Amino acid sequence: MIVPFIEPGKQEHFLRKLRRRQEVFMAQAEETVRPIIQDVASRGDKALLSWTHKLDGIRLRPGQIRIGREEIHRLSARVPESLRMAFEKAIFQVNAFHRRQKPQSWEFKAGDARLGQRVRPLDSVGIYVPGGRAAYPSTILMAAIPAKVAAVPRVVAVTPPGNLENHPELAAVLAMVGIQEVYQVGGSQAIAALAYGTKTIPPVDKIVGPGNAYVAAAKRLVFGKVGIDMIAGPTEVVVVADQSVPPDLIAADLLSQAEHDVLASAICITNSKLHAVQIDSQLARQLKDLPKGSTARESLRNFGAVIVVENRSQAAELVNRLAPEHLELLLEDARDFSLEIRHAGAIFFGLYSPEAAGDYVAGPSHILPTSGTARFSSPLGVQDFVKTSSLIEYGRRRLQQDRGAIEQIAEVEGLAAHARSVKIRFKE
Repeated sequence: MIVPFIEPGKQEHFLRKLRRRQEVFMAQAEETVRPIIQDVASRGDKALLSWTHKLDGIRLRPGQIRIGREEIHRLSARVPESLRMAFEKAIFQVNAFHRRQKPQSWEFKAGDARLGQRVRPLDSVGIYVPGGRAAYPSTILMAAIPAKVAAVPRVVAVTPPGNLENHPELAAVLAMVGIQEVYQVGGSQAIAALAYGTKTIPPVDKIVGPGNAYVAAAKRLVFGKVGIDMIAGPTEVVVVADQSVPPDLIAADLLSQAEHDVLASAICITNSKLHAVQIDSQLARQLKDLPKGSTARESLRNFGAVIVVENRSQAAELVNRLAPEHLELLLEDARDFSLEIRHAGAIFFGLYSPEAAGDYVAGPSHILPTSGTARFSSPLGVQDFVKTSSLIEYGRRRLQQDRGAIEQIAEVEGLAAHARSVKIRFKE
């Protein structure tokens, strides 16, 4: 058996295990990164270089922290034209989606008062680009394009040293989306530099982008000094499918998440025990030739499941409790069923909407709430790169109409000067 089968009434232990899968490690990670953040905040570039040598094994000179524009374009030239065209398609479609998302300023008149809301972009944003054996150029697109649509004037990127050299596709995407301020620092020290600033790296107003548990812990610790997008946990998918859906298709979609990370979670909800057995059989077959098969197998064993439900209501209730990052509805009445779903980062409808389409080219950002945070969080979008100011302009008549209510509330709250600030405007 590749993935555990869970029947109705036996889900609680599994749900608790899912919720806790990163908690202990995150607490340990915070203790590890706290001194690094404090050191970068106090010593700046010297601390950056010291921690880069200690953690990445690379000695950089101060002048090497920033990657020059010419170097980015040199590395970018190594990318084949076919891949460049794929990136161009993704850029066009992600742009098209997020242009429709841009919030607008507005005002209205009420008597001799004018009220409204003014939308302005953030001054600066830092994007964290993860390193390691795998590279995710699509994540640059999904973070940078909404920021550019929002008209953020300064968008910078940080990435571990050597990452662009090892993965020139990252350099290509940085050049294609117009990010020219790039620094080769990674980990919690990069997050600290973006938050507090150093001689080489001016601070930003908000930090976005995924990373490992240490990066997530660092983002949590600097929140308040800067804004952050979210505390991203391991990736996850829930596939709701009835027995008419081919089991090999479901297995492929589950593996597309499980191959990410041993902490990833891939869950199928179905209404048939026989279907569950068939899905497990397909998982075993497809794992045999999967390059990241060992990772996917461990993920499925520890945090995957095929859950058999008795009816549609049970399925909807379970999805809402899971509040998944990705939700695939492989159902004939997927649209109707989706009306029962209150919590999900992204919802994919039907057989021809695999989660992989959303990862790369569909349009919406794939930076989504994880670990059940879709209960209160939304996907990254243009709204994350703007802020609003309320506009309040009263005339004498409107203040006269409202003064009684203002003065009474002020007096109840014991704030006499508040009441006086209104009264004095009507002094004879």
